[in-house]
Amino acid sequence: MLSQRTRYTIRALLHLADRFGQGPVQLTEIAEAQNIPAKFLTVMLSQMRRDGLIETMRGREGGYWLARPPEKISYGEIVRLTRGSLGLLPCASRLAYEPCSNCVSEDKCRLHRVMLMVRDETARILDGLSLADPVSLDEFSSEAELEPQL
Repeated sequence: MLSQRTRYTIRALLHLADRFGQGPVQLTEIAEAQNIPAKFLTVMLSQMRRDGLIETMRGREGGYWLARPPEKISYGEIVRLTRGSLGLLPCASRLAYEPCSNCVSEDKCRLHRVMLMVRDETARILDGLSLADPVSLDEFSSEAELEPQL
């Protein structure tokens, strides 16, 4: 499950993507439009600046903007920066791998193998989508269309 921090970060970055090339965007505009607490948004945007996703300028004419074009920022990158991993289990993470302490050995664990497949498919999808990709709200008109195809 995505944390609230990750969801807020994605929404804020999408807001900046919609205004890419139009100059700095004020924090209050992002906070109000995306319904994100301003204090929380300040912390998130500061982290995204340190991670190289956004630039900022102080002052009355200042604000925030994407450091790279929206098509160069993937959802996978954002999730990894805010969550640390795409893996649902520590043993299925590429970047934050840890063996599970209460499990059978990985070579005998069928859940481990399933979670590796889930991680790889999740990475394929999220790394293939950027902030520039149009995702229509009516693309998924019902949850029935989201049934897994295994």
